[in-house]
Amino acid sequence: MKIGDFARLGQVSIRMLRNYDELGLLVPAHVDPWTNYRSYTAGQLARLNRIVALKGLGFSLDAVGRLLDEDLTVEQLRGMLVLRRAELADELRSTTDRLAAVEARLRLIEGEAHMSEREFVVKSLPALRVAERSFAVSAPEEIGQRIGPLFGEVYGAIRAAGVEPGVGISYYVVGPDGMECHAGFGYTGEPAPGVDVVELSAVAEAVTQVHLGSMATIGESWQAFGAWLEEHGGEPAGPGREVYLEAPMDDEDAWVTELQLPFVRRS
Repeated sequence: MKIGDFARLGQVSIRMLRNYDELGLLVPAHVDPWTNYRSYTAGQLARLNRIVALKGLGFSLDAVGRLLDEDLTVEQLRGMLVLRRAELADELRSTTDRLAAVEARLRLIEGEAHMSEREFVVKSLPALRVAERSFAVSAPEEIGQRIGPLFGEVYGAIRAAGVEPGVGISYYVVGPDGMECHAGFGYTGEPAPGVDVVELSAVAEAVTQVHLGSMATIGESWQAFGAWLEEHGGEPAGPGREVYLEAPMDDEDAWVTELQLPFVRRS
């Protein structure tokens, strides 16, 4: 069949077929010596499909040629597709997280002028026994996709131990290489499989504020502590805590979260 007909059946352009010919990837079955017209057979559609599939998986045309020489089976191509799909899904999640982080940072910039308008309360914090699990991240934008499922796992472990979970709480310990995130619930039972039971010490003084709504905007509330500490001559004295006073699973905009930051006054 003529090159135009073959291109139409193969759902590619004539220019692409000519390129594949020049590279030796898909040589026409016949080239008229007088007109130089290319013609193909229906059987060559199978090789064309493999070229397009491998190119779509991200392989260079040189690599496509080497892979075709290995005479890949359909099962091998399917396996490569599954692997590439997983890689692209990871890339998409990573890109989405980066964009969300940029958006959150822009909200911080937009809200800088209003940070002094927030209401803060200084109070002591009682000791709290918590059943928790933790994980480490290298960047704050990684927290969102991991902390929700972790809360679910801790909740399930506590209920399996026959204990009613208390208030939800998370706290964050910042180190030189990233952040350690702890998520759990107030707990009064015995040690249970699947969770760590820890005692959070009482705090003499903590500055607190209430954050209303989604966790997507909680960074603005945390940054507002900076201006308060500067104004009142204080400095952080321990990990900040988030206590989830109201957290309906079907409406994050209705969440009520108390942010607690232990501090000491500079002499």
